[in-house]
Formats: sequence, structure tokens, C-alpha cells
Amino acid sequence: MDPTPDALCSGTAARSGAAPRRFVAVGDSFTEGFVDVDESTGGYRGWADRLAEHLAGLSTAGRPDGALTPLEYANLAVRGRLLPEIVREQLPRALRLDPDLVSLIGGGNDLLRPGADPDALAELLEDAVVRVRAIGADVLLATAMDTRQAPLLRRNRGLTAVFSAHVWSIAARHGCSVLDLWGMRSLQDRRMWAADRIHLTPAGHERVALAALEALGAPLPSEAPDWRAPLPPAPARARAAALSEDAAWVREHVLPWVGRRLRRRSSGTGRHGKRPDPAPVRLP
Repeated sequence: MDPTPDALCSGTAARSGAAPRRFVAVGDSFTEGFVDVDESTGGYRGWADRLAEHLAGLSTAGRPDGALTPLEYANLAVRGRLLPEIVREQLPRALRLDPDLVSLIGGGNDLLRPGADPDALAELLEDAVVRVRAIGADVLLATAMDTRQAPLLRRNRGLTAVFSAHVWSIAARHGCSVLDLWGMRSLQDRRMWAADRIHLTPAGHERVALAALEALGAPLPSEAPDWRAPLPPAPARARAAALSEDAAWVREHVLPWVGRRLRRRSSGTGRHGKRPDPAPVRLP
């Protein structure tokens, strides 16, 4: 039987069994939406915005007059944030907004740091999940992405695998939904990644949004592409072109990233969430 919108809040803490009325996203640049540019605002859109649009289209929280209650959505994510910062800075704000769905995704930046401890990160994440579940909200978690195709990140693959295993266990203990980024084979295609090779393209964000929608138990839009389908084969790259792209990547992205680490600065220093207050979602 096909899932229905009522399945969106099927967790034990669901308030009404209906589609969420208020969705709050917390996290880092992945949830902020790098580098999915929103042409209408000049800011970033990203998978969480796209998910909110899909959820808004499925809303079943009807008023007595039979009209649909618009989904309200806030996005508190800030680029560069570590998981302790997300939990300390964003989570209390998210809880005060009285959500019934929270996407709680972080840890990727932490796992890039020397001495990263996926067990400690998982403990922090679970404590945060408990706090969200205590107010009666459902939680969307996400595994780490599989870095086997990323030359500079491949060395951390074992750490990301351990963290991802923890995410599944936490979800099982507390009745959370899981966005399985590790298992998204289409994300192993370089065309899903922006020039910095760390953030997704708009096509990548849309596939993640659809995967998240399905993870929540919602039906996919009839016109939606198959997010699991691989891309058509890419033309082979000439060696000279590949070397030129690699050199540009190191110059334009790797060296600035190293410089920020040496200066102990984050790309998100001084920034705040792009959508701090819940507001109705406008359908595209």
C-alpha cells in the first residue's frame, strides 16, 4: 500500500497523526543549502527548503472550514558549524519554536578535524534527539556520506562509517526517521557535486530532498524523478582537463579552507540562520 501524508508523523510522539504543521531545520552548510542558489532571493535554497516545499504540498492539517493550513518552516543552519555548536546554539532556539518535525543533521565538519571521535559525537547527538522527542516532535536524522570517491576525505571513511552506524542505532532507540546519505549511490557521481567537491549541486539537493521525503514516509510527487536512478554515463575527461580542474580546485577551495583552519576561523563566523522565524512555505 502506498504511504499517505498521514504517515509523515507516524512516530510515537506525533501530535495528531497529520502532516507536520511546523518544520525546523538545524545543522551546517549542508542544511543551509550550499551551493543551491535561489534565483528569487540570491541566497541558498538546498534540500531542506525543497523538502519543506514538498511537505507543504502534502499538508493535511485542515482547518474547520476545510482549507489547508500552510506548513510553517524555519531553517537555523549555519555553514561551518560543528555538532556541539549546533546543539548549543541552534537546538534551544529550535525547541522554543514549538516544532513537530526537526531535522537534526551535523557532525560532518567535526569528522574532518584531527582527533575526531565519532562515539562522542554520537552521544551528543543522542542527547539532542532526546531533547527534541521530549517536546513531542518527530526527528529526521541523516547518516554521513560515503567518502570513498573523495580523495582528500577518503582517509576519514572509517570514522564516518562508525558515526553512520550510531545514527541508525539512535534512530531505532528513539523512533526517528533516517535520511540514508551513505546509501545514495547517485551521490558517488561527481556531477552531483559543486566545484568545491564538498557541497551538492541543485540536482544533488533535489535528490536528497526526495530521499528525505520518502524517509519520512510521504508519497513522492508523481512528476518527481527517481532519486535512486544513476545519471547517464558521463563522457570521459581528458587527462589534461582533469589535471587543470584539480589544480583549480586546490587553488580556489582547498587552500582557503586550510587557511581558515590555521586562523581558527569558520566560513560561518558572524552568520545566523537564513530563516530564523517560522513562516508559511510558498510553493514553487
